[in-house]
Amino acid sequence: MEIKRFHENPLIKPSDVKPYYIDHEVIGVFNAGVAKYKNETVLLLRIAERPLNTNPNTVKVSFFDFEKEDGKLTIVELDKNDDRYDFSDPRSIYFRDSRRIAYLTSISYIRMARSKDGRHFDIDDKPLIYPENNQESWGMEDPRVTQIGDTYYIQYSSVSPNGIGVGLISTKNFTDFKRHGLMLHPQNKDVAIFPEKINGKYYALHRPVPKEIGTPDIWLAESDNLMYWGNHQFLLGVSENSWENGRIGGGAVPIRTEKGWLAIYHAADKNDRYCLGALLLDLNDPSKILAKTNEPILEPEAPYEKEGFFGNVVFTCGIIEDGDDITIYYGAADEYIAGAVVSLKEIMSKLTS
Repeated sequence: MEIKRFHENPLIKPSDVKPYYIDHEVIGVFNAGVAKYKNETVLLLRIAERPLNTNPNTVKVSFFDFEKEDGKLTIVELDKNDDRYDFSDPRSIYFRDSRRIAYLTSISYIRMARSKDGRHFDIDDKPLIYPENNQESWGMEDPRVTQIGDTYYIQYSSVSPNGIGVGLISTKNFTDFKRHGLMLHPQNKDVAIFPEKINGKYYALHRPVPKEIGTPDIWLAESDNLMYWGNHQFLLGVSENSWENGRIGGGAVPIRTEKGWLAIYHAADKNDRYCLGALLLDLNDPSKILAKTNEPILEPEAPYEKEGFFGNVVFTCGIIEDGDDITIYYGAADEYIAGAVVSLKEIMSKLTS
């Protein structure tokens, strides 16, 4: 498949973003929600910051303390020789005895970027959406944006020591926001709400994370009001002998085509190499998969995709449709924002039933 990566890639780098927190550095700007607003392309960027640290024998982590300090940013310094912890993963620090996450190595929030041409972005100096409650004490990650009428619904991963749930926020102008709390409880993520009702119901892709039985797969849920979700159905699972044998989850908000709902999704293999694929779902019953791609439509090949904070990763939370052109905005190596254009007709031609 012909992928036309933007020659400006990476579009946004950590060095382009001013840290918001004192004594912190921006280590990642990636996995952005995407929308069109007032003739501009809007990216809701996931910004990851970590405390500055000059001591090679320690690791500093930060989180929001809503238990005692009403959301105060708190920094903890850990000794790398402390045998209670496993520091091998750059994203998380684990307890050695249980493989349970003790801390995240960075704190994330959502910042806005705007562009007239979809390639050159002006980035706000301050967060657009900032952790405000105990369910967000470890940050807010990977937003998607679904426009329904004149309202934009922002779905995001709400992270805390209690797990990863899915928060929901709505806005009409990206200035005033209404918080609706958790739409799905932990452990769940990768939610993408369809942009219109289907036979009187709202639908959303989501990805529960089972701890004992099952694998990280794509499920479908429905709702009467966007707030309360039920009738959960398994949709697509990992495939043992393929590029998607590790985990699989929703990516961009699905778009309507003449042949069905096109959903760009992500999958990782057992070596944590992330690629993008495509699904075609029935227009009247999105629980029916009509076809899918057998091979990735986008995989890490460019240097900025293969090397970075967490290399060999391409991951999308949003796309822009313009006739036959599908612009995919994606996180690269958990560090950068990049863009690419692919033909809708070509994606459809790669779908097999």
